[in-house]
Amino acid sequence: MLTIKKILFPTDFSQAATDALLQALYLAEQYKAELHFFHVMDPFDDPNNPSHHFPTQEEILELVQQQMASNLAQAYLKRKGKHVHVFEKQERGIAVAPTIVDYVSEHEIDLVVMGTHGRSGFGHLLLGSVAEEIVRRSPCPVMTIRGKKEGRSMLPINRILVPVDFSGHAQKALAHAAQLAGLYGAELQVLHVIQEIVHPAFYVGGRTSIFEFMPQVESESTKHIQELIDEIVPKDIPYGIYLREGHPTQEIVNFIEHHKSDLVVIATHGLTGIEHFLLGSVAEKVVRLAPVPVFTVKGFGKTLVEESLAYEISEKV
Repeated sequence: MLTIKKILFPTDFSQAATDALLQALYLAEQYKAELHFFHVMDPFDDPNNPSHHFPTQEEILELVQQQMASNLAQAYLKRKGKHVHVFEKQERGIAVAPTIVDYVSEHEIDLVVMGTHGRSGFGHLLLGSVAEEIVRRSPCPVMTIRGKKEGRSMLPINRILVPVDFSGHAQKALAHAAQLAGLYGAELQVLHVIQEIVHPAFYVGGRTSIFEFMPQVESESTKHIQELIDEIVPKDIPYGIYLREGHPTQEIVNFIEHHKSDLVVIATHGLTGIEHFLLGSVAEKVVRLAPVPVFTVKGFGKTLVEESLAYEISEKV
């Protein structure tokens, strides 16, 4: 299992945050982890404002009961006698994301579970995304759950998508995904997207796919993926190998829709500054666009896999 001792649940008391709460509770119980509720207030907010209200245990149970159609919610109710250590904290901060990241570092948090509003277009350009900034800057993995206006039930996780690019960062993501697959009893969908520009000359011959004029790419990629799986994924975890060509973000989002993925586990390289401005981040774009929860694994910083496996992977990074 993953090593998770402290889970941070940042909340702005929105529907998006509420949608993430059940997943945070479930993981806290599975790993017997502390659960930290954290709210960042505007410097001029009234701390007694009733809208800044952490849920009581009774309200949490009521929320779970409303989601009884979920197998995971039913399992939670059966185990509700187990004790979860809950901590509540409010802090004032001009910038939300940096305040949350500081809390992660100061309290040695292992995993952040949070909702995201999934803004896009002009709204995202103006307001940005707290979730994306935390994904980029947090020293530990982050699990984001995109909110829905009507609320999101905690559906079972049966299929976990893991995009890989043969880097050490992607190997870390695969290791985390394998452990999560064991927790949820899920199948792994190991996806490699080949981002290759086809030269215009090839269109004359009717070839528009790299697989057509470089058939060895498919076989070699499949071979490398299989080697990764053999090294990292336990034998009892079912999996499928998938190859696509095109832009990684779009292909990942399309794959989720067509193959009914329930969770994405993806590595982030943690680009900042001019690098991030120029190149962007596939992981952050997936966080913004994916209709399912996204578990981002840091290319730097904390890993949650057992030490022996983490060491083997780090030797290859």
